[in-house]
Amino acid sequence: MAEMKVGRVIHYYDKLGVAIVELSGSLAVGDKIRFERGGEELFDQIVESIQMEHEKLELAKSGDAVGLKVSEPVKEGSDVFKF
Repeated sequence: MAEMKVGRVIHYYDKLGVAIVELSGSLAVGDKIRFERGGEELFDQIVESIQMEHEKLELAKSGDAVGLKVSEPVKEGSDVFKF
């Protein structure tokens, strides 16, 4: 599967290690994602947890703003790609 942009980080909670991502595509637990900023690859990870309004989800769709537990700090404005 080709790399596809699925969202953008709109906020990052550093104490929780959670990125709030506004989705432009679907995202599911188990998907492999990459964070990029300004064309620079930051890091890759597997989606282990998706939450929306404190409820766990297995699948989120375009237009949702979801919380993702991230393995490294990430800056607002970073793009999220699924591959």
